[in-house]
Amino acid sequence: MNSDECKSLLALQKHSQPQLFPGDIVEYPRNKYFSHFAVYYGEREGVPYVAHLTCRDSDSKLPLFGRALRSEVKLDPLELLGRKYKVNNMLDDAYPARDFHGVVKPAIDDLMGREVTFDILFHNSEHQATLLRYGVKKSSQIERIYEHIMPAWKKLFEKKKL
Repeated sequence: MNSDECKSLLALQKHSQPQLFPGDIVEYPRNKYFSHFAVYYGEREGVPYVAHLTCRDSDSKLPLFGRALRSEVKLDPLELLGRKYKVNNMLDDAYPARDFHGVVKPAIDDLMGREVTFDILFHNSEHQATLLRYGVKKSSQIERIYEHIMPAWKKLFEKKKL
């Protein structure tokens, strides 16, 4: 492969990110088990932005019991959260997406600057993203964890050890 072909391939890879539409859920893989989720907001002065639930103190570790009382929905440039992302409108088959300009954008704008409690089990970034897009709070990554925890808990209950 010559240098011109390499440059063309690199340019293609650089611009091979998925096409985003306002209201799309954007998934940023973090590790083998968890991802961070956001909702595509659109462009501001040519820069694409997403709305996402985040702790105000970004350097702090997740507090005890997976809760952070000082969290908020924030607008950030799309690639500030990571260069690896994908569109994951995971509930489109089960729920209709809400109108972005009539419902989702005003909801995001209303949440800006307000304190929200982050709870890894009951209100994480995936819950927030599905609530904005569909009006329903769901987290498939937490549901997968429950699938593994519940059988173990059931056995402990049956043995009267829990």
